[in-house]
Amino acid sequence: MRLVVLALIFALCAPAADAAQFTFSAKRLDSALRKRMTGTSWHEGCPVALSDLRVLRIGYWGFDRRPHRGTMVVAATSVDAVRGAFEALFAKHFPIRRMRLVDDYRGSDYASIEADNTSAFNCRNATGSERFSEHAYGRAIDINPIENPYVYPDGTTVHRASRPYLNRARHRRGMAFRGGVLVQAFAGVAWSWGGLWRPPSGTDYQHFSPTGN
Repeated sequence: MRLVVLALIFALCAPAADAAQFTFSAKRLDSALRKRMTGTSWHEGCPVALSDLRVLRIGYWGFDRRPHRGTMVVAATSVDAVRGAFEALFAKHFPIRRMRLVDDYRGSDYASIEADNTSAFNCRNATGSERFSEHAYGRAIDINPIENPYVYPDGTTVHRASRPYLNRARHRRGMAFRGGVLVQAFAGVAWSWGGLWRPPSGTDYQHFSPTGN
């Protein structure tokens, strides 16, 4: 009986997960982060200077239904929109697998996707193109890339774990779909969704940007 009473007291006194508050911070890149990114996600010739980027710490709900804090780098001009979108996602308990810098994956977009990592800045070309991706400007975010794959015009994806998600008619946790929480959150800050792209380009369900590219 005593153990039951103690358990009830603990449950009543412990802060409820639903009461968690959204957290967000944006700072200039310090010297350690600049050094870490140089030669990995950023290099000479990139279309944005390190001084024009900001590192964010963002609160989000995980697939474990618990609050977490993640990290991403975006352009300074994107900070306000990113905050608005992720605050909306947090309010709706939208689940995100993980949120780490692409530098944790040695700048490899493929490895970051394989880890189902939500990320933003990476100075690389757009898929199948010789032009810079919007990620190279710090003004694009890929969210839950396994649940929301890049689908080639022939209907395939290069990531095995994403194959069950090629069927977009079945709406599962973490997915982006028309009218869903994720798409609405970014529409609310005037960012476009790559899930609306049509041939000859692929369809990029994970991708959000203010330019539509």
